[in-house]
Amino acid sequence: MNISIRGLMVAALMALLLAGCGLQPSIMERRTPDDPQQLLQQAEQQAPAKAALTRLESADILARQGNRTQALDVAKEIDDRQLEASERLRWALLLSELGEALDDPWAVIQAGQDIEALEPTPDQSVTLRERLGMALLEVDEPLAAAETLLDVQADTDREALNDPIWNALTQLEARQLTSLEAGADSLTQGWLSLVELFRTSSGDIQRLFDRLDDWRDRQASHPAARRLPAEILALRELRGREVSHIAVFLPESGPLSEVAAAIRDGMRTHHLNQANQGNSAQLTFIDSSHGDLEALYREAENLGAQVVVGPLEKQLVSELERRDEVPLPTLALNYGTAERNQTENLFQYGLSAEDEARQTARRAWQDGHRRAVLLVPDNDWGGRVGEAFWEAWRDRGGEVTKAVRYDPQGSVANAVKPALNVSNERARLGNVDMLFLLALPEFARQVPPTLDYYYAGELPIYATSHLYEGRLQPRLDHDLDDVIFSDIPWQIPDAAVGGEEALPFYASYRELREESDPAMFRLLAMGVDAYELARRLPQLQALPNSEMFGATGTLRPGDDGRILRQLPWARFVNGVPQPILIPGLFDRSTDDAESGQRDDDAS
Repeated sequence: MNISIRGLMVAALMALLLAGCGLQPSIMERRTPDDPQQLLQQAEQQAPAKAALTRLESADILARQGNRTQALDVAKEIDDRQLEASERLRWALLLSELGEALDDPWAVIQAGQDIEALEPTPDQSVTLRERLGMALLEVDEPLAAAETLLDVQADTDREALNDPIWNALTQLEARQLTSLEAGADSLTQGWLSLVELFRTSSGDIQRLFDRLDDWRDRQASHPAARRLPAEILALRELRGREVSHIAVFLPESGPLSEVAAAIRDGMRTHHLNQANQGNSAQLTFIDSSHGDLEALYREAENLGAQVVVGPLEKQLVSELERRDEVPLPTLALNYGTAERNQTENLFQYGLSAEDEARQTARRAWQDGHRRAVLLVPDNDWGGRVGEAFWEAWRDRGGEVTKAVRYDPQGSVANAVKPALNVSNERARLGNVDMLFLLALPEFARQVPPTLDYYYAGELPIYATSHLYEGRLQPRLDHDLDDVIFSDIPWQIPDAAVGGEEALPFYASYRELREESDPAMFRLLAMGVDAYELARRLPQLQALPNSEMFGATGTLRPGDDGRILRQLPWARFVNGVPQPILIPGLFDRSTDDAESGQRDDDAS
């Protein structure tokens, strides 16, 4: 039989196609390698290890296609424990790159949990660690950021890391700086000595640069000696603008006269101590009782003052807030009533209870709590502070299950019962996982024993500084054991910095602590910091990211000129405030910037 060659070819091709159909899925079933959505669908049906790898392939394709937002979402949801070592390294590099590009620092931190276990090359290790350090700085973990970035600079000697390292180090308290000293290499020691030099110059810019020249001679090969941090370089422009004369507006009579006297004493004592060290400014006190701002500024200008501290009266600060500018750079000692301060050259500083409530909300959230009960006094003060906590808590996604406004003169049990849904002498907490307490010492000391009585002793209590009298009284304060609270460094030196001698402005602290009424000590510390802030007003104007480690906390200007205070934390142990650890970095998933709103009286 004659069979054409063409017929044989057609038959052979058909046979090959039929055989192929037996080995491969149909066209309808075959997945396209570059289709990330199909990959994600397949991952839903796969075993954990295979699903993790499939999702990684999908995230990688999405990133290469330019769909970075979805790529980041997919990469964050991957269970990297299911990946082989090489694929886990690829996941970490991809996730950290996407997190950095899309301003998601927690994604970068997630990728950097255990870098060395990924067995990266030296270049990959540097990349991952540098991204991690920058992310830690962004989420307000300056100690971990400093440690990470210093480690990278030790390996690379890169001057480009100077500014983020400086930014991290200048946010640290003395206790944290001390922790870096243990076993520090020459690189870290050089940085720490530069920070010490900067902090002890007390706003005297000429003195700073005189001492800086000596530091650079000793540290000639240090990266910061070769290229100074930008913040220090910017201060060169301020030489010759040092503050040498401060006018202080404080009332000598009226309802705030005692508060004003304490602030005045703090300023005077610190001024004399600085003068003994050859580093001070002239102080001129002007009575503000009459409330005539025009006359006050006119007198200050006639006396040759360069900056003003005060007024203390809230209504006068509010009046200044309504102006476009003030005649002289001014550090008011209270917060006005406006939602934001928009007056040029006006800064505002005070000991705000609302400020503490917002920080408490942030701390409790970082510690993993989500549902809170509030216990605040039934008065205007309690209303303002409770509202500040509630708003900050809600902004983070927290829930307030109940807010109780108690009678400060009444029974503690009558306040606790409704707060904890007490029935048959037993608290019904449900899903409540913390209590926010605003109370003075006598009332506060009764709250933990009352919780114990109603079988709620394990409920964490977070409080403001107002529950602590500021002196060691273990027998009285033992009932506050395990209560977590914030306070100014001068009140809790052991918890804040590891001991009195490490406190900022120690000579002034020692003198004021020996002579003062404990009830007024926070105001004396406020006077010390007001003096130091006034000396630094030109710096705060030129460098809005400047910070000062002060007697009343770590201070920095907000974007509206209101001074923000970051306070250290303590926990009562055997009736004594003790330091507590910062919550674990990898135990939380979110963080928020502090609110810049301040609205409390100095009194």
